Amino acid sequence: MLAEARGPEPLTSRAPWKPSTPGKDIKRQRGGKNQRKASSQRSCLFGLELNLELVWEDWELGMEFTKTLVLKNIHSKLQKLHVRPPVSKFFSATVPQIIVLSPGTSFSIPICFRPVQRCEYEDCIELQGKDGSFQVCLRAIIPCHALEVPDSVLLPLCAVENSSKTNFLLKNVSKLQTCFQWKCTAPFQLSPEHGLLKPSQECPITVIFRPQEALVYQQQVSCRFGEEGDEAKSCCNVLLQGLAKYPFIQLRDPGTTDEKEQCGPELHFGSVPIGQSLQKPFDIFNPSPVTASFSLSRSSSGLHLLDSEFSCDVTRGKVAPGGSLRAFVTYTPAEVDTVSVEYLSLKCRGALNETPLKLIGNSVGPKVSLTSSVLDFGCVEEGGAVVETVELVNSAPVEAFYQWDLDCTGNSVFSIQPASGTVCPHGHITLKAVYKPTQPIAHHRRVTCIVLHRDPIFLDLIGTCHSELRQPVILKPEHLVLYKLHWCRRLDPQDELTAVQQENSVGLDREGMLCSVGEQSHRAQDKRTPMEEYYESCLGCMDPLSCSSLSFPHVSVEPSELLFNHKLASSFSPTSTSSQPVSITNHTGGKLSLVWTAGRDSPFTVSPLSCDLAPLKSTSFRVTYDPKQLNTLHGAQLECFAYCKDNPQIEGRLLCPPWCVTVRVIGHSFQQSKEHFLPRCSLQPPRVVFPALGVLSYRTVLFRNCGDLPLSFCLDHSSTPALGESVSVVPTCGLIPPGKHQILTLRSTPSEDGPKHGFSLHLRLNAAKDTKKLTVVSVVEKLCISLEGDKRFRFQPTAVGSRTRRSHHIRNLGRVPLRFQWSIPEPDQQLIFVEPDAGELHPNESSVQIWSFSPLYEKTYTLKPTLSFWPIQTPGCNKSHLTLEVVGSGSKGLIEAEKAVVDVGDILVGSCRAIQVPLVNNSPCPVSFCLSVQQMLLDEDLTYDPGTEPKALRLDCERGTIVSHSKVLLRSTVRPHRRGRYLWTISYQMLNSSGTVSCPPQAVCEVRAKGVFPTLRVIDVCGGGSVGRLSKGHLWKLFSVDSLNEHMLSNTSPAGLADRTTTRNSLSSCSSVFSKAMLDCNFSANPMNSEPSIFELMFHNPGSIPVDWAFLFPADQQLEMEYWAETGEFSSTELSQMKVKDNQLFFISPRSGTLLPGQQRAVHFTYSHDFVGTDRFPVTLKLSHGREILLKLQGLTLEKDTPCLHFASRQHVFTSVSIEDCAPPKQVYELNNCGAVPVRYEVDVSALAQMKVDNFNHPVLVCLNPEGEVLPGKTAMLEWIFSPLEAKMYHMDVSISVQGGDSTLVRFEGCGLDSPTLASAKPFKCSDTEAPEPCVKRVPFPGQVVFLSEDSVSFGNIPICSQSSRILFLTNLTHTDSVHYKWDEQSYQQVVQIHPEKGVLRPEESALCVLTFTSTDYPTCYQIDVICQMIQEKAMTQHRDALQSWEEEKERRQFTLTDRNLTEIPGVPMDEEPVSVPWGKGPPLRKYKTLPPIFARGRCETVGSICDKMTRAERRAQRETTKSSRRPEPPRPALLHLGVTAHSHRPLGYLPHLPDRSSEHRRRFQSVEPRRPESTESSASRPAGPPPAAHGPEREVTVRVLTSLLRGILEDPAFILSLIALSSRPITYHLPPPPPPPPSDCPAFSQLAPEHAPADLSEGVLLNTLQNLMMEAVRGELVLTAHPRAVILPPVCTRTRKMSKTTVEESEVWKDGDKPAGT
Repeated sequence: MLAEARGPEPLTSRAPWKPSTPGKDIKRQRGGKNQRKASSQRSCLFGLELNLELVWEDWELGMEFTKTLVLKNIHSKLQKLHVRPPVSKFFSATVPQIIVLSPGTSFSIPICFRPVQRCEYEDCIELQGKDGSFQVCLRAIIPCHALEVPDSVLLPLCAVENSSKTNFLLKNVSKLQTCFQWKCTAPFQLSPEHGLLKPSQECPITVIFRPQEALVYQQQVSCRFGEEGDEAKSCCNVLLQGLAKYPFIQLRDPGTTDEKEQCGPELHFGSVPIGQSLQKPFDIFNPSPVTASFSLSRSSSGLHLLDSEFSCDVTRGKVAPGGSLRAFVTYTPAEVDTVSVEYLSLKCRGALNETPLKLIGNSVGPKVSLTSSVLDFGCVEEGGAVVETVELVNSAPVEAFYQWDLDCTGNSVFSIQPASGTVCPHGHITLKAVYKPTQPIAHHRRVTCIVLHRDPIFLDLIGTCHSELRQPVILKPEHLVLYKLHWCRRLDPQDELTAVQQENSVGLDREGMLCSVGEQSHRAQDKRTPMEEYYESCLGCMDPLSCSSLSFPHVSVEPSELLFNHKLASSFSPTSTSSQPVSITNHTGGKLSLVWTAGRDSPFTVSPLSCDLAPLKSTSFRVTYDPKQLNTLHGAQLECFAYCKDNPQIEGRLLCPPWCVTVRVIGHSFQQSKEHFLPRCSLQPPRVVFPALGVLSYRTVLFRNCGDLPLSFCLDHSSTPALGESVSVVPTCGLIPPGKHQILTLRSTPSEDGPKHGFSLHLRLNAAKDTKKLTVVSVVEKLCISLEGDKRFRFQPTAVGSRTRRSHHIRNLGRVPLRFQWSIPEPDQQLIFVEPDAGELHPNESSVQIWSFSPLYEKTYTLKPTLSFWPIQTPGCNKSHLTLEVVGSGSKGLIEAEKAVVDVGDILVGSCRAIQVPLVNNSPCPVSFCLSVQQMLLDEDLTYDPGTEPKALRLDCERGTIVSHSKVLLRSTVRPHRRGRYLWTISYQMLNSSGTVSCPPQAVCEVRAKGVFPTLRVIDVCGGGSVGRLSKGHLWKLFSVDSLNEHMLSNTSPAGLADRTTTRNSLSSCSSVFSKAMLDCNFSANPMNSEPSIFELMFHNPGSIPVDWAFLFPADQQLEMEYWAETGEFSSTELSQMKVKDNQLFFISPRSGTLLPGQQRAVHFTYSHDFVGTDRFPVTLKLSHGREILLKLQGLTLEKDTPCLHFASRQHVFTSVSIEDCAPPKQVYELNNCGAVPVRYEVDVSALAQMKVDNFNHPVLVCLNPEGEVLPGKTAMLEWIFSPLEAKMYHMDVSISVQGGDSTLVRFEGCGLDSPTLASAKPFKCSDTEAPEPCVKRVPFPGQVVFLSEDSVSFGNIPICSQSSRILFLTNLTHTDSVHYKWDEQSYQQVVQIHPEKGVLRPEESALCVLTFTSTDYPTCYQIDVICQMIQEKAMTQHRDALQSWEEEKERRQFTLTDRNLTEIPGVPMDEEPVSVPWGKGPPLRKYKTLPPIFARGRCETVGSICDKMTRAERRAQRETTKSSRRPEPPRPALLHLGVTAHSHRPLGYLPHLPDRSSEHRRRFQSVEPRRPESTESSASRPAGPPPAAHGPEREVTVRVLTSLLRGILEDPAFILSLIALSSRPITYHLPPPPPPPPSDCPAFSQLAPEHAPADLSEGVLLNTLQNLMMEAVRGELVLTAHPRAVILPPVCTRTRKMSKTTVEESEVWKDGDKPAGT
């Protein structure tokens, strides 16, 4: 698009020269690029190459500017051009008036431009040649601002709340510097918005589109441009177009292919080992057509989570339309045996909603066990050693870290190797235990194996050491069992054992174990947890949680840990030592012996090594640290065994094994100037989180020495003063060898006042300033569950007795796993319930609760169920409660249909059609329903059993629910099984909460359908060729059209429904007859070499479904066989069919097609008379999914001299006659002469005479013309009178013989009726005389020139001697040619008259013809075929031209015979015109035969010999000469057949039985002269005579002129009564009295009142008026169906009764030429 600033109007000539070519004015179009610059491309026009436009751009006033117009002749011929120079004074050209250009030459025309003012100029030069003229435009323009911009800019598809952009070029196409300024509003933005462009400079403009809603945006942005600082700037517009759509993102599981099983809202990780990570992918898919920008973040839930155990590698991004992005989520569990739940929120900018993603995973820890819980070393000599093995098994998929709480460096009599390490998942490790005693006592130590993230396990080590001096009792495993029993019963071995024995309450069980006599089957078990037992063994009585009497130890040591880390370097020397005291207390009532284990080469020693300890006493020992090596770290675990001094025994068994207490000691020997070892260690996990419950909990931490030097640690109590009250760490100090680890166990009871973010524990490393920080979170949180909807939600209105379901979310907002339980009051349990009503909620987990509401009455319910929840870890604690308010109302539901009756229409039987029935629920509540269908057939003639009749209507869904105020499409399938009208009643029943019906069926709607078959019907027939003059009724019978229609409209078999087309089912060329429907189609008989017999049938589809039809020849149904299977022998039938096929005697066109509902199609059937004889050919008519009919085509070809009388049917049925009818009507039977010679026929009346004798000499059947002659191609009417004697069916076989031919036996049938009564319905009923009701609009046949509005006219039952009229229209269907028509009335002019008799129809013109039917004075059944002949004007003109040429040629060849000896040959001279029959009677008949050639007898042979020697050219010239010597035959007219039927009755039999129609003919009885019965001679052999003479000129004028016009319009009884009323008025004028009518044989006529002349005159005027109105309506000048106009009449007082004044007033009202519509 080019935008420019307008300047002054261009100057043109005041009186411009008009171009020679009209319509080519000089115009200038602004806004086009071609107006700015001269086109550099040359154009080719009329063989000339030139520029069609010259433009002057850079010019100044007062100067002259010249351009050259170059003309080049590129044509191959010389061209001469006339030049018209410019007409204005501003352009001048020196050019001759005529320019001559040779091929390839050029001519230059200089054109000068002289401007006089600053404006634009326009002119032109016109060049005119032989082929036409053209102009060369001359323009001078002034420079102006102009910008080139596109008309519109389409931006890329954009997502809502996103942006898209594109660019377009803004170009300055002028030679001026131009500034621009854009004006644009949201959602579009242009950049840059303003600027300055130099001449021919381009600037890219960026369009940014930022939509906020999903709409189609169109904005016309304007750009003002011009001089900088100029306010009156020019403007150009650009249409910006953009389309915005909402983005949408889906989450998909890449491992699932089924869309229904896509992950959507949940990603489950399953069980993941603690300390490991599992990664799972999910796809972010964009199904929308726009790019989607998203962000992925953790959803806010109000829950304070310390650390998320889930991490996603994608937090934001963009997904292209139809693309996907794969993201990975990693789950790293931090706490064992917990379920982690987290929600990710996928937010898409511009989307309508957010997509949540649930992440869930549970952690699993190690599962470690020992193959044996006791290792018995037996008895070992002092100084000896025993080794035993035990396996440590890990049955979990997690690597297990373990550590034995045992000094394996020589400070204990027991050692286990390896003392610490890992066990692979699902693996095991073999441990080697060594027992190396140093003193002869019994040893027992319960060693703890600490497992990371699990409770510790224990191993009992027992052994006995003997020496030569001492041999204590050997300790065995059963002694441990006895001890555990006593310890569990809290029995003191020293104080209570003797009393128990004396009471005989303790004995041994079967296994030899000590137990009470009354409770030998019951074993008490230790209720301590492994962690509690471990803490008690480590801390002893120092544990504040183990000071109760139930868990107090027998022997305790204090302190349990000693630190030797504070020595001064100045006092340190290799010989100096440091010591710290240790106190051991005996809590038993017996005397104990204490023995310390002395380690070899250990820097730690205890003194004394052994002593005795009295009951309930304490003693002190000193532990000395004496390192042997400087600048190193030392650590050890010192053990002391305590056993009873006087160990009691029961039956030789030991009761009390020794106890062992330990002291953990560490120290270092670094000098003051020496730097301590640099620690390299790690804590896993670095933060310990205790459950948010106020219960005692334990956690483990892995402290790993990652360096190659030993590492010592001790807990710095100064950093956490309240550590002793909240958190306990075991051990608090220790030494970790290089590459080894130490498992720390933490114990805490969280409190509410603890810091939410936790506190830190500091481990001092290597007795230096280096510390390791461990964060501990130990705080109690309140249990919190959130209820959706602020603890209240409402059910939608629910139908009484039904059920409504609704989801409700609850969420655990705390860190404690909870168990919940809903409790509903008992009265409300019939109304509501929830699923699930109980369950578990993990931290941060949300649960969906499905609530169901079932109201019992129509009212509003307010219910308050209670939610109880408690921690899973403490089921016995106090429960928390929340109350939810539930509101619901009960109402009444109702289902209706949008339409009470759904009409599906017509459906092919056997096929199916899917329908949708809209069901509407207008009630305020959802309705659950169950549908049922009841079927009924509406056709009365169908009989069926409702119980066994298959249902033709199938519902896709019989149960469902419709929400309130909504609509549901009920999808159903209709499949009719038979032909008929179906009615289905769809009813529904409401369902209650249990799914059963709760009410009786209620009808919703009715569905109606009609099962139909594909049907065809022949509605019209037309003949051509040799059968062109046969009536339509005769053609109808020849082709058995009635039977054909009956078969095509009948029901189809199930096999026919399945076949769309006929299959090949025959092995021979003669197809097998499988069809039950067979018809004879007779093409009549005609002489050889006559014109083909052509039948045209108009097929019509009367149904509502398309029909595929096909005419199949025998070859179309023959199976193609292999060559070896063909016999090569043909039957006579096959040979006959091959002759028909090879010579194409029978031809059908078209052979197949499709007819849509209501469509019509003409099919041509042609039979060629090429061979003498009878030809038969079977053709199958197949309708798709319909009937299959076998048509047996038959045609007869005769010799030219063979007489033949053809009968359309060998059976004829007379019209039924009453037995009381004294004057039975005459009836006719057609005889057609289809030969070329006249035929004399004779009816055998002997059979009629015998019937007369058999019926008491009553002439039941009489033939009025038993003999006669039928001319060639004509039809004779046999006249019969059927007079039944009885009310029965009569049958008579009558022989009709042909002179010189065969006889034909025809069967005549007639029915006698009882005497009709007044109460009977129409007594006169005849199918031959009653017109069928018009149901299908007729269409012309292909090639038809003139169309007749009606092809048959039926007057029905009329009285004799009466007249009736009908209006017909002839329409010329051609668009360019006129048509001459003429009615052939000579053979029937006594009965039928048509006016006008002939005429001319211009193209597309219609002519009105009035048919007047006058019945004779004898009752007759009339069947008349009226023929209208038509010839086109073009054919007549061609005939006249040909005839004129022939006459001129005849005159040129005319000669005179001078031989007087020649005898005169009778004939017609050559110059005379042969006498022919009048026009319109078929081909002309000459009076004499053509004369033979005149040759001498003696010269015939000579001429013959000469002819034999003629060349081909001479023979061709002779044929042309002979052809030219023939007289041109006139064109053969086309024929239209009009069938006229009527049944006349005598007045005595007509008036009593048809009183309602008697007035129609009352005034017609005396208007028509009664005639005597016609002669009994054949109508074919008797010429039609002239009508009787009229009686007087007045009668002739009054009757023949006025009353003979369209009497048929008087069939309205009301109109007849008005005429009768008119006759009673006084006569205002008098006519001469008419002569008296002739006497009549009908006495009833004389009783009628005479006619009045004014009534006849009014009737004639009215008839002419109505005819004129009908003609105007046909021409389109009058619309009969238009709404009548309102005419304002003058006041009544001013009106007069005079007819003249009334006429004047009406003419004044319609003086404008308007006529009342609808008259």
